[in-house]
Amino acid sequence: MCGRLNVIDDPLVKWVGLVLGIDFGVTTNPDLRPTQDVSAVINTSAGYQQLDTTWGIKPGWSKSLLINAKAETVATKRTFANAFHKHRCLIPVNGWYEWRDEGGARKQKYLFSAFDDSPMLMAGIYYPNETGSQLVTLTTRANTNCAEIHNRQPVIIPADDIDYWFGARTEDLNPLLEPLSAEKIKFVLS
Repeated sequence: MCGRLNVIDDPLVKWVGLVLGIDFGVTTNPDLRPTQDVSAVINTSAGYQQLDTTWGIKPGWSKSLLINAKAETVATKRTFANAFHKHRCLIPVNGWYEWRDEGGARKQKYLFSAFDDSPMLMAGIYYPNETGSQLVTLTTRANTNCAEIHNRQPVIIPADDIDYWFGARTEDLNPLLEPLSAEKIKFVLS
């Protein structure tokens, strides 16, 4: 369920700068894992800004790190609801990875990316605290293309919907929490 990200600084940095009009910097990490640093974009009273975070949260009640929240329940689950209401973010990525058991001794890894290889904006929520922010990504049911490999996929926010993602009331965000259409995503054996 989207446990690794693909982040390549070029063209990602240029694209975010053009789309959002901000200086954005990332360190290339083609296999970004939970607990590692990830750069996100937030909307503040001063406009869009970069927020450097760590991927994953560990609530006191949980035995494991939480890295994803289901879009279907993010607005109602106690762990996520407040962050979904007040602390939405976008995570610029080049793609993500999923694994599929293909009957062999180990699972095969697949890289998912935009059909035209352009960067994407994954939906997330973040948790600011005194030691630095942490985030989780949002996932939704898989479109027909992605479902060949995994039953979930990240929520991808189209560039045209950035302002709506940050400005809309939580109860009005459901249309953005749907899977990106199958023809907009491709995958290859990695």
